[in-house]
Amino acid sequence: MVTMVPFRLLSVLATGALLVGAASYAPVHADPVSLAPVADPASVVDPFIGTSHAADDFPGADTPFGMVQWSPDTSPHRPDGGGYEYADSAITGFGLTHIAGPGCRAAGDIPVLPTVGAVDTRATDSFSHANESASPGSYTVTLDNGVRTELTATTRSGMARFTFPSTRQANLLFKLTDSENGDSAAEFDVVNDKEVRGKVTSGNFCGEGNSYTVYYDMVFDQPFRHSGTALAAAGPTTPRRNASPSAPEAPNKPTLHGTVPRTPRSFAPRASGSDGYVTFDTTTHRAVQAKVGISYVSAAGAVGNRQAENGGWDLGKVRGAAHNAWKSLLGRVRIAGGTPARQTVFYTALYHALLHPNVISDTDRRYPGFDGKVHTVDPGHGAAYANYSGWDVYRSQAQLEGLLAPQTASDTAQSMVDDYRQTGLFPKWSENNGETYVMVGDPADEIIADYYAFGARKFDTATALKGMIAEATAPNDNRPGLAYLEQLGRLPSNGKYGCCNFYGAASTTLEYDSADFAVSALAGALGQTADQHRFADRAQDWQNLFAFGSGFIQPRDASGSWTAGFSPTSGKNFVEGDSWQYTPMVPFNVHGLAAAMGGDAALAKYLDTDLSSLTGAGGYTDLGNEPSLNIPWEYDYIGRPYQTQKVVRQVQDQIWTAGPSGLAGNDDLGEMSSWYVWSALGMYPETPGTADLALGSPLFTQAVITLPSGHTLTVNGTGAADDAPYVQSATWNGTAWNAAHAPDGALTGGGTLTYVLGTSPNTSWASDASAAPRSYPGAPGYTDVGASGDTAAASGNFDGAGYSYSAHALATAGVTPGSKVTVNGVTFTWPDVAPGAPDNYEANGQTVRTSGSGSISFLGAANNGPVSGTATVTYTDGTTQSVPLGLSDWTLSAGAASPLADNTVALTMPYRNHAGTAPDSTKTYVFATAPVALSAGRTVSSVRLPSDVAAGGLHVFAVGFGSASSARGRG
Repeated sequence: MVTMVPFRLLSVLATGALLVGAASYAPVHADPVSLAPVADPASVVDPFIGTSHAADDFPGADTPFGMVQWSPDTSPHRPDGGGYEYADSAITGFGLTHIAGPGCRAAGDIPVLPTVGAVDTRATDSFSHANESASPGSYTVTLDNGVRTELTATTRSGMARFTFPSTRQANLLFKLTDSENGDSAAEFDVVNDKEVRGKVTSGNFCGEGNSYTVYYDMVFDQPFRHSGTALAAAGPTTPRRNASPSAPEAPNKPTLHGTVPRTPRSFAPRASGSDGYVTFDTTTHRAVQAKVGISYVSAAGAVGNRQAENGGWDLGKVRGAAHNAWKSLLGRVRIAGGTPARQTVFYTALYHALLHPNVISDTDRRYPGFDGKVHTVDPGHGAAYANYSGWDVYRSQAQLEGLLAPQTASDTAQSMVDDYRQTGLFPKWSENNGETYVMVGDPADEIIADYYAFGARKFDTATALKGMIAEATAPNDNRPGLAYLEQLGRLPSNGKYGCCNFYGAASTTLEYDSADFAVSALAGALGQTADQHRFADRAQDWQNLFAFGSGFIQPRDASGSWTAGFSPTSGKNFVEGDSWQYTPMVPFNVHGLAAAMGGDAALAKYLDTDLSSLTGAGGYTDLGNEPSLNIPWEYDYIGRPYQTQKVVRQVQDQIWTAGPSGLAGNDDLGEMSSWYVWSALGMYPETPGTADLALGSPLFTQAVITLPSGHTLTVNGTGAADDAPYVQSATWNGTAWNAAHAPDGALTGGGTLTYVLGTSPNTSWASDASAAPRSYPGAPGYTDVGASGDTAAASGNFDGAGYSYSAHALATAGVTPGSKVTVNGVTFTWPDVAPGAPDNYEANGQTVRTSGSGSISFLGAANNGPVSGTATVTYTDGTTQSVPLGLSDWTLSAGAASPLADNTVALTMPYRNHAGTAPDSTKTYVFATAPVALSAGRTVSSVRLPSDVAAGGLHVFAVGFGSASSARGRG
């Protein structure tokens, strides 16, 4: 039974807010408004935002997209990836690598800890927040043991100054066995009395078993007195947890499903290892400076990186260069107005959104490939990049990277193309140079198309598109279930998927649809119109999971039946969410979704209910996790942009604050932060692979964005204030603008978009249908592969169990592609497609364009039948007529049943094909329904196939028309 949750029309602004934030931080609205442009964006960033409340960001020293993130790891929590929890009071080490907000433990490699006294590699140092500070490129803390630690970084190296008390026992501990996921190998070698080097091997992200090796070389400005190693217990690693493909999954907690391919570099945890240490005499010189280079290629690469990027000993100069790198990049968006706290939240979000992906190539341009070999960065590119949280960042982070750092994004795209060249697969969720297959979909398609659409175009686009198409059409580990998608137009909840972390059949279908649309968008941009249309059409497969009876995306079995036990608040067959959160995830065709629901008013009613909670209460929208990020913007598509303005402002007020807890949910390598940046600018990249921007309202008086073209886009918010989210009017370059989308060309040629904002909604602004952002409906056709060649039986799957009609047997019966079949005076045209291609509609409300009069009949059959429903004929004058439609089982239940009373056997075949086996001797049939009289004098323009099929599959190969007399006695 379908469990329905009643729609409730609630005022979103009136609902309760879940306020988050540390008590020591002022609320966002407390400070007076500043009208001056921010002169130095890096100076207002607060890296401590997102270091609590499970956002898992880190406060340490780094540069944009850098290889090094020298940052403290804290005890007892040490959050995933970021390593630092603001509520903790002890530091276990200062690790050289970190990842902002992943869903599993990652990085945290080579923690170094200063201690005083006897060497104890298990030691921790307590500290107080009153004695620490952080800004982009810099971190400083005075530990309770009296050691002042100052950290900064270049792209591939770190620099530190440890100021000890006067002592002969000033230690630096190298906790080599303490990567976040433990280490399978570690080395600590003393080169001389001022230099140590070595390596660690870690990985095992989410328990997947991937591995990488990072090399380090550290030099000091004074000699150490002693050095050594100490036996240490191996740190904890992530256990592999297997779950069924349909099992519900908690937000921000990925779990692997099924087998994952193993590589020669698989992670093998060990029980113990060795840590290292050096001891200085600081009775004369209390400050010990250190420089460290890292490399994922070799120890020589680590040395080369350190020497190339930091040849001196001027920590202040290095710190200043890191600050200026951030100042330059963050300054590509210059804001004015808003409270100082708002400015801090904005620029901190922008900072977090530009931490990843990370440089993985050395200064000599060598980098470790996904194939386990060392490669060289392609000519014309500055670096190779790694760390792709694909399922997350395709939604809005990749677009921001493409817009503000087009050269980096171009290099990143080329890195992804090179990964494809090396392995035949694009990265999905990769850690350094290893794939993990964490999460679902095929997000590289969206990421690469997004880069291109937002201005990053200096990469091998032809190879990128060729690889994207290959991955979308040939069986591969990145798209488990691809055969189901091509044969059934959906991923069945009871399918067999085997390799590579397949789960959540309903939502994974939607993810593949968005990926397909991104392929279409890039193909169109590159002039490949045939592929553009092909994948835009396939992207509409979401319609095969839309249940018209409930108004939700629902899982379906392979047979075509709706999976039993559906509830829109259940996460079963979804990924980190439920149907309330996933039904709106048709970002490329919101108009089509509204039409399926019954019109704009129906979608508005759905959104009102879904957005009555923003934190997942009741199973509704959860803006702390990715599947819901597109939902608030969908009011723009149905003539209600004022509601987008209202809800987005509520999210900004409710979830984002200027404190450590000021971000809800994992930051996921900057994805959540990027959503805030776009929303504060008053726009959002809703449609994957395009530069289309749905509009909200700006949070600041002005934002000036430097575009990849060198032009600027200025967004003015006249009257901008926290309580003034509503657009009263707008102009584009001085001319009235009355649309809920950004003007075409705004992100290339630039211009000025000026809003007048107010405290009350203007419900008429951008409310016309013509003012909505674009939807891309495609032209979806057949949804099922019914016939296969005898030597390619696996290409067909009529019944979801791998059985299909034999194209050879059909030809023997007189039916070939495009041929005519005449039954009861009605002539049908058999689908003109090759065997193994979609050739019939598995009825679920599809509209078939056709023309005829007199009487109507259908040619087809059912699987798990007989199956019946109601078709709707629409005439050219707009009137409609209901037509009952029932079809007999295609095997007549293996010969045990008779055709339905109004079915005539049109074709009989002596056998059928079955994937992987010899032909099956069961007879198969195709039936024609008895002609039904149509309204006299009217001409049919389309037929909507039944949407009320509850069990089994009702398959229509063709619609035919006959004379009115042929329907006598049958109407």
